Amino acid sequence: MKVLSSVDEILLLAVFSLSDNAYGVTIRKKLAEVTGQEWTLGAVYEPLYRLESKGYLRSFMSEPTADRGGRSKRMFQITKEGTEVLQEQHKMRTELGDGLLDTIG
Repeated sequence: MKVLSSVDEILLLAVFSLSDNAYGVTIRKKLAEVTGQEWTLGAVYEPLYRLESKGYLRSFMSEPTADRGGRSKRMFQITKEGTEVLQEQHKMRTELGDGLLDTIG
């Protein structure tokens, strides 16, 4: 079983939840919204590229858009391997946390 760091897991989940609109700025906004913390673009892109090199994400350049002055965006998509590692991570967390809510009351 592969184990993701918390940052890698959160980033994969953000890309998954953003679906076809996952690029640096939207990922950063999603992370800030969910975690309540600001994320620099460097703190977002470095792990995204690492996750891509592991095969959990793929990226491509979008068509240029007028609202970006004719520039393209680097879009990210989760791969089958990325989805599988998230499922493994979820299963592991569920097993480890089994009964936790009962003890918190």
